[in-house]
Amino acid sequence: MSDTCLKSNVRLLNRSFWACMLWRQSVKLYLIGLFLLFGATSAQAVCYGDQQRSSAPIVFSPVPQLPVPTLFAKWAPLLEVLGKETGQCFELMIKPTIPEFERLLLKGIPGLAYANPYHAVIAHKAKGYMPLLADGSTLLTGILVVKKGSEINRLDDLQGRRVDFPAPNAFAASLLLRAHLQQFKINIQPRYVKTHSNVYRGVILGEAIAGGGVNKTLDNEPEVVRQQLSVLYESPGYRSHPVIASPQLPPAIRKLILERFLALSHTEAGRVLLAGVHLNEPIAVSYQQDYRPLERLGLEKLVVLDD
Repeated sequence: MSDTCLKSNVRLLNRSFWACMLWRQSVKLYLIGLFLLFGATSAQAVCYGDQQRSSAPIVFSPVPQLPVPTLFAKWAPLLEVLGKETGQCFELMIKPTIPEFERLLLKGIPGLAYANPYHAVIAHKAKGYMPLLADGSTLLTGILVVKKGSEINRLDDLQGRRVDFPAPNAFAASLLLRAHLQQFKINIQPRYVKTHSNVYRGVILGEAIAGGGVNKTLDNEPEVVRQQLSVLYESPGYRSHPVIASPQLPPAIRKLILERFLALSHTEAGRVLLAGVHLNEPIAVSYQQDYRPLERLGLEKLVVLDD
């Protein structure tokens, strides 16, 4: 067997090995989420929280950075606890793609949503949504990752190459990074692969030379994923994803939900639930102070909104 053929076979074996490892690391959360998802889509819809005292369920929709079953596994237990402590009942509505989430948000359907920072800007302008809380432990940064050992060592090496992103309007993982690449006069071939998880795995498996994500989603990936990636570029930091509230939600309920979210950080069990959804240290936020500054970034020229 020639050296070229041998090397080719080794690469194929390595790719199959890492694909298998990535699958094994994800399957536990995925199966838990599928169980919750099937319950939520059965004939009798699941309402998380206090079904006795709640007059009507509040639709809660998180931006789908991760696969739908994974998000169900992370958000459903938290909403169950939050609902019982506030006397509310939450309908967990998760769309499979970020564009579908955006359409839901721009129709004003969620009473509450966990949105990326630029979604907070768009939703505030379109429907009057107000940020309630966000993680105060770290700022959100956009990152461009490459596979360890890659030939890509600097941003100029991306010129004309394919780079994966979760979606056109993912804030730090797409809008911010593409704006910076434009400023550096680096032209790329963007491809949108729906979730941060897909971005990271696509780079590992050689489907893209680089990919856009954020510090928080990479930190929450299994070690088998993180150890295969290197950060090529990291953007400046911004206030992270907020939980935003519809103006249709009564002020007293908004205030109670904010208070109970913040109180969860005072118990060990609550901190575990919050960490699972990237709200390690929740703090109260406002549009004026925390998200209006994003309007000055000039990202609107890169935004893609479906009709």
